[in-house]
Amino acid sequence: MRHPCICVIGGTGFVGRHLLNRLSAAGYRTLVPTRHPHRYRHLRLVPGCELIQLERWDESGLRDLMVGCDAVVNLVGILNEGGGRTFEQAHVGMVEATTRAALAAGVGVYLHMSALNADPAGPSEYLRSKGRGEAVALAAAEQGLAVTVFRPSVIFGPGDGLFNRFASLLRLLPGPFPLACADARFSPVYVGDVASAMLRTLADPASRGQIYELCGPRTFTLRDILTYTGSHIGRKVRVIALSDRLARLQARIFEKLPGKPFSTDNYLSLQIDSLCREDGLDRLGITATDVDAVVPGYLG
Repeated sequence: MRHPCICVIGGTGFVGRHLLNRLSAAGYRTLVPTRHPHRYRHLRLVPGCELIQLERWDESGLRDLMVGCDAVVNLVGILNEGGGRTFEQAHVGMVEATTRAALAAGVGVYLHMSALNADPAGPSEYLRSKGRGEAVALAAAEQGLAVTVFRPSVIFGPGDGLFNRFASLLRLLPGPFPLACADARFSPVYVGDVASAMLRTLADPASRGQIYELCGPRTFTLRDILTYTGSHIGRKVRVIALSDRLARLQARIFEKLPGKPFSTDNYLSLQIDSLCREDGLDRLGITATDVDAVVPGYLG
């Protein structure tokens, strides 16, 4: 019996690793392109997952990769520019190349990872580029590609860059914690629920052309996330909420540090709350997972 084949672009990342396991359990075969397959040898342990070394990430190289696939999932995204990567390349150029390649290869279904508040007129280049990329994906639907878009709030789960990142910072920095945009609000969504949403839409023709906003069941401020993290690593946190002027200054300083722990573009993104206007998980019949059910297990 032939197992459906899914090409997962960005499959080596945080969401990708969880999605690959869900797809495997559901009987799908997956192709994961990467420039450096030796760095992700652990993914070969996922049944049905094939790592493909890809040097040409243009339309032609991607088309050859996608021939014979039933669907493409695009998970490519960056939070900050650097290392030769720009928002335009990652969030727009990659969508242009992958949608054109999918159409040329005869792939029928395209799942696109966007972000809450993605908007070509948004306050940050991250959100503007996500908005432009989303528009490119939806435009491909007019050419016959069955496109479904996902807009998650911040995503949590084992290996995340949210609670784990704050835990690392709290362990490194004793004393009061100066926090920019402390009152910015989020509805953290579990990575397993995001993977479940994608899995359900693969087999559901009614999801074609739909946009699903994905949020968890609770709203947290950035301050809440920090203190919640501290409570589960045995650290009582005293938060010093920075004024807007100091937050901008912190961003300008931190974006010059290795790894860009915080940038001016991050600051601008945080000016809009990351909250859902509609419950995309509920529309798909998925009950959102609370942070209490997952986070204490991996922080502890």
